[in-house]
This record gives sequence, structure tokens and C-alpha cells, in this order.
Amino acid sequence: MVEEIVKRRFPFFESELRSAISEAGTFKEFKAQEELIREDQFIRSFPIVLSGLIKVCRTDEEGKELLLYYLRPGEVCTVSLICCMDRTRSRVKAIAEEKTTAIVVPVELLDSWMTMYQTWKEYVMHSMQMRFDELLNTLDSIAFLKMDERLEKFFTERYRSSGSKIFDGSHQDVAMAMNSSREVISRLLKQMENKGLIHLSRGQIDYSPLCDKSY
Repeated sequence: MVEEIVKRRFPFFESELRSAISEAGTFKEFKAQEELIREDQFIRSFPIVLSGLIKVCRTDEEGKELLLYYLRPGEVCTVSLICCMDRTRSRVKAIAEEKTTAIVVPVELLDSWMTMYQTWKEYVMHSMQMRFDELLNTLDSIAFLKMDERLEKFFTERYRSSGSKIFDGSHQDVAMAMNSSREVISRLLKQMENKGLIHLSRGQIDYSPLCDKSY
């Protein structure tokens, strides 16, 4: 079963690499809001996403989150890979945004796969470039966009990552993801609703009008 999933998701890997992933990796399912990686932990294994969506973020001393990027099917968390290679503690946490499946691979195999399999090396390097670009994008948003623009971008990026036009959660959840206050986010969400960009209901935000307008 695992080998078929890996073959379907990663047809560009050498057959030997796909076999190695299937043999060494463990297939796991994660519930929505389940934590895969904790901050300050030593990482013993790393997940390769098969389905679902994972958010990678940092948390300050007050518990506020700063969303760094999303992991989509077929992607790997390069920040955790760097921690694996350096044998350092994780500086980020990873949480399943929705029901997610992944292949979890022991960290000991990372170095040998980099030298043994060219497609793995290319995959990791491409992933690092993608994450670097997304981190720059996050920094640009914080530095140059107003909060209402950041809020719109939060939803459109989420749609681009997951295909979902519904956010199941509270205004406080959005505020934490954007490292802002609930009061500010609630006010901006109401303004967006008045503009016809979103529909607000208890515990849910429908941002399909915004996505339809943007894409």
C-alpha cells in the first residue's frame, strides 16, 4: 500500500529511492490541529506530506503564532531537515490544518540519501528554494502590507495551498495565525464582509467571494 502511494505521489524519484522510502518510512495519519513537530524538540524523523495541509509557524513568549508557510501534498518541511542535518532543536512547530497523511522517515537516512539518490538531492534543494521564497514573501507581507491587505492575502494563500474556501475556526484563531489581536482581526473581518468579500458565521469564515474575485 505504502509503495503504491509513494509511486503515485513521487513518480520522478528513482525506483530504488521509492523502495527505500517505502521500507524505511512509516505511514501516519494526523487529525486536524494535531501537532507533528514541537518547538525546541530534537527531531528524530521528518514527514513527507501525502495528503492534507500542514502549517509551519513560530510562537512568541505570549503564545502568539507567526505563520511561516504551508506544506502541501508532495512537500517536506525543509526547516526540520536543516535541524536534522545540524542535529539542533526545532525552531518551528508544525500542525495539521486538516486531516493529513504523511510518510515519516528516520533522520539517520537523510545524509546517505543526499549522496545516493540524485532525485532526492534535487527534491530537497528545490524544497529549500521554495521555502526561502515563501519566507521572503512572509517578510514582505509583514514589512510592506497593511493589516487588511495581509488578511486578504492570508485567505488567498490558504486557498492556493489547500483549495479550500472555508476557514473552520474563530476570529482568535485567525488573529493567532497573523500575530495580531482578536479585536483588530474581528473589525477587519467585518469590513471584508461589508465589502462582500467573505461570509461570517459562528466558527466559520467563507472566503469564496474573495477567491472568486482574486483568481
